[in-house]
Amino acid sequence: MRPIRRRGWEITGERLTPERVVLGRRRLLAGLAGALAAAPPSAFAQGRDPMAWWEAQLAADPTRGLYPAPRSSAYPLDRPLTEPRHAIAYNNFYEFGAQKDIWRTAQRLETRPWTVTIDGLVPSPRTVDIDDLIRRFPLEERTYRFRCVEGWAMAVPWVGFPLADLIRWVEPLGSARYVVFESFQNPRIAPGFRQTWYPWPYLEGFTLAEAMNELSLIVVGIYGRPLPPQLGAPIRVITPWKYGFKQPKSVVRITFTDRRPVGFWERLQPHEYGFWANVNPAVPHPRWSQATERMLGTDERRPTLIWNGYGEWVAGLYEGLRHERLFA
Repeated sequence: MRPIRRRGWEITGERLTPERVVLGRRRLLAGLAGALAAAPPSAFAQGRDPMAWWEAQLAADPTRGLYPAPRSSAYPLDRPLTEPRHAIAYNNFYEFGAQKDIWRTAQRLETRPWTVTIDGLVPSPRTVDIDDLIRRFPLEERTYRFRCVEGWAMAVPWVGFPLADLIRWVEPLGSARYVVFESFQNPRIAPGFRQTWYPWPYLEGFTLAEAMNELSLIVVGIYGRPLPPQLGAPIRVITPWKYGFKQPKSVVRITFTDRRPVGFWERLQPHEYGFWANVNPAVPHPRWSQATERMLGTDERRPTLIWNGYGEWVAGLYEGLRHERLFA
């Protein structure tokens, strides 16, 4: 485990929002779980409290016994954790619509059964059951900053395992240079697929070096629980130094390749979005500044940090790439 080396802008762990506050609603809502779990899915979609719905689903999740996972102290935050009710109710998930309150519609996502196919430049392509995959690697909780390209931000405790562990397990061929993640595609449950001008399915990719970086995380939970659908259940990717659109949700395929992939937003609007998408306050989006960010649940605006504050771990990945557009 990495030693903690605090910088001037960091706060100590004891000043983080206490875990009892973050997770306390689980106990308060436990009495509702039985009654809500017996209701049909449509009833949940009509509800007004995403926390109540989320609590009710825990009883049916096959991996619920794996939570809470041990928290890593290697990546301390410089800000309080975002309250769960804000983080799970304000999301982008274009498969379910362009509005931010898509959590109700996203409850249509059927997360079991679920498989992930691993193919491309690997010696043994395979398709694995999601519960087998989650149990294959030890889970840990990491508190990361998250920055959306739209200018809003949050700080949340993701639960998952290092992407590097999965890559070492797969043992890609020496010719592999990139790894591509493909999100689910099911027009029957997700109305966004009717919008044919989008280049479905949602694809995003990284260099193999980025994917092997210690910060890159396969995420299966948040706030001590399995992921809710609107946050990309049952499995997504988090690379905290990049903008959120580079972090695909509800992954069904992982492909190793020797060709640089073109992601969903780069394919749709190449003049605004590109391959790297590293958080950079000095490089504005073509339509707005990236100099500051708005924290979810508050009116606070904070200065945007280069690489979202993770330069200590990732700056070396981009040496010699000054000619590249590292934001767009």
